[in-house]
Amino acid sequence: MFFDLIMERILQKLRVEVNGDIFLKDPFSSDLGKEIIQKSVALLIELGFESFTFKKLAQAVGCTESAIYRYFDNKHKLLLYLHAWYWGFLEQNLVFATANLDDPKKKLAIAIEVLVNGPIFTKNDFIDPRALRQLLTDEAAKALMTKEVDEEDQKGFFDQYYKLGARIAEIIKEINPDYQYPKTLVSTVMESSLTQSYYAKHLPGLTDGIAGGDARMDFFHNLVFKSISHEC
Repeated sequence: MFFDLIMERILQKLRVEVNGDIFLKDPFSSDLGKEIIQKSVALLIELGFESFTFKKLAQAVGCTESAIYRYFDNKHKLLLYLHAWYWGFLEQNLVFATANLDDPKKKLAIAIEVLVNGPIFTKNDFIDPRALRQLLTDEAAKALMTKEVDEEDQKGFFDQYYKLGARIAEIIKEINPDYQYPKTLVSTVMESSLTQSYYAKHLPGLTDGIAGGDARMDFFHNLVFKSISHEC
């Protein structure tokens, strides 16, 4: 309990380092930039990515639209920033939550929990991780599935996404070094953990009531561990 409290306090002060090519000016270098990020999360949740504009964000923040353009070229870059921040924060959650564990199966179980339920440590002074997860449940695909994705990938815009996936894939290799598809399995869970939540909210005919709680965890836990054990 004491260790968890220390970890929570550390992560509360953590600021995820995001690729500098995504933004024009570090939003956390000023109070205005910090407010732009925080208000953008709330407004994106309320309006959705398509209806969200910098003009509306400026009205919510109480600044000029041009002030927001000093931080981000466009709303897609802002979404990329939030996407990178979320996965980076999840990786730090996993690192801290498994710091004292030697058993890779226990580490993998925690990794699945982090992906499926979101961060274990949910306090942060910069961005509300729970609100960010709510946002990305609806909008994450729009950060990835664009015509510019190859160029953005080459620039390292998805490094946080890759790093978390690679870390969990390494845990799978500890359990079963012969398993051939660790990255594929992990990326499937990373994506499906959000899409299944989206389906439960908006397209319930595509899911089996696994939107939350123990049922959802059981599904993904069984999916991962049975896939790995199949080749043991």
